[in-house]
Amino acid sequence: MAVTESAPEVAPGVQETVGARAAHETARSRAAQEGILRRQAARESAARTYARALPIVPVRARGLTIEGADGSRYLDCLSGAGTLALGHNHPVVLEAIRTVLDSGAPLHVLDLATPVKDAFTTELFRTLPPGLADRARVQFCGPAGTDAVEAALTLVRTATGRDGVLAFTGAYHGMTAGALAVSGGAPDVRVTRLPYPQDYRCPFGVGGGRGAELAARWAESVLDDPKSGVARPAGMILEPVQGEGGVLPARDDWMRRIREITAARDIPLIADEVQTGVGRTGAFWAVEHSGVTPDVMVLSKAIGGSLPLAVVVYRDDLDVWEPGAHAGTFRGNQLAMAAGAATLAYVRENGLAERAAALGTRMITQLRCLQADFACVGEVRGRGLMIGVEFVDPEDPSATPGGPPPAAPELAAAVQRACLRRGLIVELGGRHAAVVRLLPPLTITDEQAAAVLDRLTDAVAEVARSPTGPRVTEARRTGARLTDAHLTDDRLTGTRRPPSEHADRAVSP
Repeated sequence: MAVTESAPEVAPGVQETVGARAAHETARSRAAQEGILRRQAARESAARTYARALPIVPVRARGLTIEGADGSRYLDCLSGAGTLALGHNHPVVLEAIRTVLDSGAPLHVLDLATPVKDAFTTELFRTLPPGLADRARVQFCGPAGTDAVEAALTLVRTATGRDGVLAFTGAYHGMTAGALAVSGGAPDVRVTRLPYPQDYRCPFGVGGGRGAELAARWAESVLDDPKSGVARPAGMILEPVQGEGGVLPARDDWMRRIREITAARDIPLIADEVQTGVGRTGAFWAVEHSGVTPDVMVLSKAIGGSLPLAVVVYRDDLDVWEPGAHAGTFRGNQLAMAAGAATLAYVRENGLAERAAALGTRMITQLRCLQADFACVGEVRGRGLMIGVEFVDPEDPSATPGGPPPAAPELAAAVQRACLRRGLIVELGGRHAAVVRLLPPLTITDEQAAAVLDRLTDAVAEVARSPTGPRVTEARRTGARLTDAHLTDDRLTGTRRPPSEHADRAVSP
């Protein structure tokens, strides 16, 4: 007769020892994380932003997933504010970086030519809109997008001999002086702001194609009216999708009209593709949706493959500035160029822009169900994997009759905290920070996308059911913190998440 061996039993005392050791390690990890957060708050500038809303300490990351120092895991739909086109630590990016490090190549060369730079520019030019790639020049700037914006403004002012700039309400182009001047929140007498069309909060109250046409006519009138007080500018700068402005995609017909208006008046058109580029919106560059070829493109974030890199690409006839007219010590980042070339090639060769278009459409369609279920969801909008959900207060008595309800930034912040408790990292944006933004990596799978939508829906449901109740109040007081006690394994995403049956319960801090 066969003898069946049973698994050896673990003595109760041993089980208690193992459990106690695990509890001790968990407590130690949490204490270490809390210590790091305390020291950050004590040492770092009051200007810090993401660290306030996301009190986590990342120690490991791969793809869509981040693991904190306390062992908690999150789905990252912030992606370095759109920098991580391939997610965290993608193998092709790591291999590109290792190859440069192992080669003995210099890591800092100012603007000297190198094989690494040559490979990057070759791949970059391969992706550009055909009308620009055929006659383009590239200027390497300081490593941030705002540096590239400054360079673009200097370029068009030098090339045209003019000074003023046309920009748009709601715009965000960076934090240096010139970039701030053309952003929506900073006044500057050299900048004329034009209305940026949108459907939900149309500046003309009509939305749709009619609203876009009125916005274009306004731009035309400002330029052609001799009494408008606006001289012919050095250039116009716009975002094909306003990101920080609240995820507002420009209509393709409006983009074409703006291109016609600027071309007819010899005004260089600058497209800020810092966040929209490298497949994010469902085309490699967002201007391609409309078929528009700008005179200048400002590029950063994803082009560095997660490392700092920024460039300006422009028509060769604008290339009239003197040597040193715009420079930067760190404009020759070899590791970023290697990582960027690998990222650009991977996105292009694997059709990730087309994938972003298809998956983004499905996610936006599913999220629009929230509008029917929850009155606090004003609008769901976006393009590709650049998605925004605007939260409103439908009971606010100050609402304009027939117009959209006022923005509800506290609701959006509460949803962000509820998402974090569920292991989902999202960003806020928009005029009043009332828009929850999703910027997942282009490598996100269908299963991961479903998990993101599930967690976001649960978070909205919790906040909508009790927008001023004890759960939100407690979250405001303590800040969000995800604990292992409220998490379960999710084999599809490689993360841990709260069970759905607990979605409407308060999570202890």
